[in-house]
Amino acid sequence: MKTPADIITRLQLMSQDGTKSDRKLAGFVLADLDFVSKAAISEIALRVGVSEPTVTRFCRNLGCEGLRDFKFYLAQAIAIGGQYLSPEPLSRDAREQRIASAITEAAISAIQRASENLDMTTLVAVAARIAVSGNVLCIGSGGISSMMATEMQNRLFRLGVSVLAQIDGQLQRMYAAVATPDTTLIAFSVSGYARSVIDAVQVAQQYGATTIAITPPDSALAKVADTVIHFQSLEDGNIYKPTSSRYALLSIVDMIVTSVAETRGPRVLENLRRIKQSVNTLKVDDPRLPLGD
Repeated sequence: MKTPADIITRLQLMSQDGTKSDRKLAGFVLADLDFVSKAAISEIALRVGVSEPTVTRFCRNLGCEGLRDFKFYLAQAIAIGGQYLSPEPLSRDAREQRIASAITEAAISAIQRASENLDMTTLVAVAARIAVSGNVLCIGSGGISSMMATEMQNRLFRLGVSVLAQIDGQLQRMYAAVATPDTTLIAFSVSGYARSVIDAVQVAQQYGATTIAITPPDSALAKVADTVIHFQSLEDGNIYKPTSSRYALLSIVDMIVTSVAETRGPRVLENLRRIKQSVNTLKVDDPRLPLGD
């Protein structure tokens, strides 16, 4: 029997498109997940007003072997995504007046935590390596990590660094395979367990590249990289707003790039001047605008 990939989605679909008894049972389960995950088959049947064989048939229609199997997948779903299934209702004050402060305060807090836990000696050493690298490969998979890999490329190229970002898993391995001892690979992973990123680091090391990971300590990625800048994602429990960790990670990127710029010194200025001249000439002639942004 095929294992249900997402029992909650199956329940939601069955509550709309199943038989009469299946719709009734699915609606009951979705309305009281905690009770169903712990109740006996007789209790469920009594509450819904159906027979015990009907409950068993319902479980099998969901792709489970029976109630015990169904309850296993249900408990798993609750453990993983339960906070999104029955969140506390928002007050008008939270919706209409506190959004701005919720975002800014969380971002500031995330940046401060990252800064307090940062080993600046390691960060400056990483920047020094990047500054003299023949080429830099930035990699990351997933929403935040891939964005940071691309942002690192965006910031380093303007300093005259030969840099490329890859967020496709297969291409990460391919580019790592043509690394040399002059290559510096910078790997981002908020979890530290992105398989393609770990593989790319190990492949690049075979060819003498220096590998740097920005990831949680003691993660799988941290264990294989040559140098690790520790980054631990911590959230505040507000499930309605985007993660604040990306602000903290972005601040680390900015610190590294600033250190690279200072290490390379005045020679970066001509590139910056050219970009400013080119962009302002083509768009709006306002020297107060950010450089190329």
